Amino acid sequence: MLTDNDLKSLEKRGISIEKVNEQLDSLKVGFPYLNLAAAASIEKGILRLNEQSQSKYADAWKDYLSKGKKIFKFVPASGAASRMFKNLFEFLDADYSVPTTDFEKTFFSRIHDFAFFEILNVISTKNQGKGIDELISEGSYKVVVENLLLEKGLNYGNLPKGLLKFHKYQDYSRTPVEEHLKEGSLYAKNIEREVNIHFTVSPEHHPLFVQLIEKVKTKYEDEFKVKFDVSFSQQKSGTDTVAGDSENNPFRDKNGEILFRPGGHGALIENLNELDADVIFIKNIDNVVPDSHKAIEQKFKEVLAGVLVATQAKAFEYLNLIDSGKYRHEQLIEILYFLQNNLCVKNPDVKNLEDGELVLYLKRKLDRPYRVCGMVENVGEPGGGPFIAENSDGTFSPQILESSQIDMNDPEKKTMFEKGTHFNPVDLVCGVKDYRGNKFDLPSYVDKNTGFISLKSKNGRELKALELPGLWNGAMSDWNTIFVEVPVATFNPVKTVNDLLRPQHQG
Repeated sequence: MLTDNDLKSLEKRGISIEKVNEQLDSLKVGFPYLNLAAAASIEKGILRLNEQSQSKYADAWKDYLSKGKKIFKFVPASGAASRMFKNLFEFLDADYSVPTTDFEKTFFSRIHDFAFFEILNVISTKNQGKGIDELISEGSYKVVVENLLLEKGLNYGNLPKGLLKFHKYQDYSRTPVEEHLKEGSLYAKNIEREVNIHFTVSPEHHPLFVQLIEKVKTKYEDEFKVKFDVSFSQQKSGTDTVAGDSENNPFRDKNGEILFRPGGHGALIENLNELDADVIFIKNIDNVVPDSHKAIEQKFKEVLAGVLVATQAKAFEYLNLIDSGKYRHEQLIEILYFLQNNLCVKNPDVKNLEDGELVLYLKRKLDRPYRVCGMVENVGEPGGGPFIAENSDGTFSPQILESSQIDMNDPEKKTMFEKGTHFNPVDLVCGVKDYRGNKFDLPSYVDKNTGFISLKSKNGRELKALELPGLWNGAMSDWNTIFVEVPVATFNPVKTVNDLLRPQHQG
């Protein structure tokens, strides 16, 4: 039962009563597992391109850029980097004071190799009157970590990854935000040499992002010979989801207020929808490398984008043909083969469709947003994977799925997940305008049945948390999707601080 105070709170957040009731129903009944046809592979659903094809698609992208199209780089950059420093926080809480675990020993033995070493050394000297080497030599290891993580020092434990020093160059260092600026200048600049980059950030960190951009923008524009248009947005409060108690009623805090929680990265489909662009690159904030490793990044971003625009061009040609009404049955079969072979969309009932029904089916499936997703060979990294899954209309198409969407009690499905040959590094290029040049309404293509529920706690009480369909999972469920194999060298996430010691991040 919602109170007057509840209704005022909903109105302030921009959340309707219907949406709350819908979310509470989801907490009660849960979400269905998806029916899988197969894990996507090179044999089924993942495109492996030879050098000649790679060059062809890269050229297609360069040609597309010459046509004055608007391109964006979209980078989810919200949230603190606390998980990146989980091992070091554990060291601070440990009942020993010298590095003991392999992780701790590696961190301290190679502390000079971190891009943040110089500024950490400065803050240590300011706070203790001693540099890092002297603190380590006297056994003050925890003091060094405190200067790195806590507010009295660099406060890295509370800052977002995008603002941390990741890579060291000869006489300066760069944050992930700066590396994304450089990346954008390589493959996402338009004919006017403009680079549009959009970061989603949390409200408390927004001023720090703005401050960094103001500090480096002119320098990099001069160095890279481009003009940057950098914009920011925050996850909308209207996408927060209601938490549930053990009886699936709204969870209330000690003041009786309904608890709402951020809906996960799937909420960012609203932010993505507000960008006025023809093509949007999506890549996580921490998956960046120094300049010495960027050539392969640039090459395969151009390849993925070329696959997108070439596929869209063919689909648009077919859609215009359908609109003209001047098509033959043989041409409809050609379009059907394109849908089945190029887009991997299969309909078991298509053989029963009359030409009129077939035309409607083909147009509905072709006239949707498009995305090309880089997939890397499975090397044991965590993350979702590429599958061929059944849609609500009975068709099958490529989907990126997380383990929570798969029935692991079904031996066949569990085997598909465990033996998948590739996984999703979040490397997407999206076409978000239709063949008439109009922007798609992206929230209309979300499969609301692909959210998931997790158990959390607040003040010692258990609660049910509802996550919206993930941005590259259910939020893009009703898009046309193409999986393309990319080298594992293009995937270099920083999950822990010691990942910055990998060769790919050392330059």
